[in-house]
Amino acid sequence: MQAIQESTVSKDSWAILVNRRGLAAALVNAEKFDEATEQFKIIRTALESDAQMRTRVRRVNDLDEVVARIRTNDAPFAETIARDMYQTFLAAEGAKHPRTAWTQAFMGVALETQGKTAEARKAFEVSIPLLVDQARNDSENQTISLKAQKRFNIVIESYIDALFAEARENPAAAQASIAQAFQLADMARGSAVQRALTQSTARSNIKDKRLETLARKEQDLQRRINSLNELLVALSAAPPERQLPAVQNKMRADIESLKAERESVKKEIERRFPEYFDLVEPKPITVARTAKILKPDEVLITWYFGERKSYVWAIHAAGLHSYAALSLTKADVARDVERLRKALDPGVSTVDEVPPFDVALANRFYNQLIKPVEASLAGKKLLISIPHASLGQLPISTFVTEPGRQPAAGAGAFGDYRSVQWLARKIAIAQLPSVNALAALRADQQRRLSGPPTFIAFADPYFSLEQQKKAASPTLIAAANTQLATRGRPLHLRSAPKTSKVSSAELALLPGLPDTSLEVREIGQALGAKPEDIHLHEKASVRQVMQTDFSNKSVVMFATHGLVPGELDGLTQPALALSSPEVTGEKDSDGLLTMDKILELKLNADWVVLSACNTASSDGNAEALSGLGRAFFYAGARALLVSNWPVDTVASRQLMTDLFKRQTTVAGISKSEALRQAMVELIDRGEYRELGVSDANYSYAHPLFWAPFVLVGD
Repeated sequence: MQAIQESTVSKDSWAILVNRRGLAAALVNAEKFDEATEQFKIIRTALESDAQMRTRVRRVNDLDEVVARIRTNDAPFAETIARDMYQTFLAAEGAKHPRTAWTQAFMGVALETQGKTAEARKAFEVSIPLLVDQARNDSENQTISLKAQKRFNIVIESYIDALFAEARENPAAAQASIAQAFQLADMARGSAVQRALTQSTARSNIKDKRLETLARKEQDLQRRINSLNELLVALSAAPPERQLPAVQNKMRADIESLKAERESVKKEIERRFPEYFDLVEPKPITVARTAKILKPDEVLITWYFGERKSYVWAIHAAGLHSYAALSLTKADVARDVERLRKALDPGVSTVDEVPPFDVALANRFYNQLIKPVEASLAGKKLLISIPHASLGQLPISTFVTEPGRQPAAGAGAFGDYRSVQWLARKIAIAQLPSVNALAALRADQQRRLSGPPTFIAFADPYFSLEQQKKAASPTLIAAANTQLATRGRPLHLRSAPKTSKVSSAELALLPGLPDTSLEVREIGQALGAKPEDIHLHEKASVRQVMQTDFSNKSVVMFATHGLVPGELDGLTQPALALSSPEVTGEKDSDGLLTMDKILELKLNADWVVLSACNTASSDGNAEALSGLGRAFFYAGARALLVSNWPVDTVASRQLMTDLFKRQTTVAGISKSEALRQAMVELIDRGEYRELGVSDANYSYAHPLFWAPFVLVGD
């Protein structure tokens, strides 16, 4: 790389030129835009002075240079490049070709960056529907690249910026512009999870033969379209004498015919199998449709965080109530979420080591993210939160609504957090991965079970034979049931997997969760569960889950680790870890309840509880929560209760038991309100007490104890 950067291009340095072009692309991918632009300038200078070289490079321009120029404040030249590319592709490949759409979209980005909002919007209105369709097709065929996803996000973000700018410039059309931006943001927010759901996951688990035939036909048609497009690209890049214009024209006609046939098949799938179609290809949801599914006492707040700007929308049952452009970026949010999570997921062993929770920062977050639409909360009982990016790792119940005194460090000061004005005190909160998910849940109300809650649980799986042997040891059992009084006051945090630092991780590396046995027994007792519905140890297995009849279970609990792609070797989708096949003897199992297996379940559950999951992913986007959530919703769950960090075992048991008691005994109480009341009870009166050791007591008012759980769903 250094040799390429330092070399000079001459007439006989074709290889250097090609390598320099590769270097420039790599620099763009690494977001080193200044360095990339310098490489592109060197290439252009060489080609301008060398006619022979120009004949070998039929097209100098490319989208990597457009991106680099935009990011280095040279949008006018980026517009020139993109416009030239657009005209070339339009003439050669037609208006609907993906390359034409991409260049037109980036022409729009360059125009928007220069403040040419009206021109930019025209470019976006034509190109973005084509790009959305192409992105969906790439997902289905598992060909979408990180570069393509980054480019797509740049385009969507720029379009949202243009729509907000248009709203400022033309107040009469503001509502329509902001509503369209809302729709785009929801589509962009759900793109990563949607990729997982539209790949082989959902399609490979089709049980209806009629649907299977139609889905396979649609996929085959798309593969043929992709193959022809690839051949067209190769022919158009060939020397003029080898481009075969007649063949290209025939291929374009074939592509249009195949597209029409595929659209016909898709419409038939949508008509005959609407639930499946909505899973793999949900329609972008409008503000008007969102308002119709909200109740009068609810407010939905959704955010979109961009590289340059961010936005918030608040919607009531009557429609769009308020919106605002925010003064912080995606990077700002990620930085502050990480700072706040240091006190929530501290990785320490004693309570006195738990860092203070930054009350001032949590108040600043409230002022930045909710204050601009705070008026929309007045008179509402439920806030439905649709977070974006790293905000999904932080329960907004921990936001602080008023400035207050910062409690000191150490467990002795935990009680001071009782006076903090948490958002949890003001309003009940539910969270969803996208607005579309709420629409799907609200459309599925007819199957609710009547009568008291019915409970089933899977907990304390054995991830290795070693864990099974240790659990059977009388000495270890006695030790596990005895709490030791120590001056260090141990923090009873549940174990969390550390596989992200292991190059070749296996299921056996996951730490055991023996305390979850007691947790599910206590909750089961509170809900009147039968002993045979508590599946522990070897019975907490994939086989047991897959063969269980869940049709009459309203509360389904998994007390085990939630894993994100990459945490175990070969894991490509979110999963729940269950007992190892070496323990259960299941030859056809890997011990993982993956997203595709969850899609096969037939649930009818008001609650699915994931009480030992640390759902924040390594990339900061909470993909485990979103992916598992979408899968459980499709399988028939109406709400998930999920932990965001390793929970304190005693506090968790108190919170969960209180929550389900309220659900059972308080007439008409909603899930979100029951959770809010249980949280406030833990803040105000919850504490750890050790018999005979009075100085070992401490309050549970620190949010590490009361805030890990979020309600995801309806």
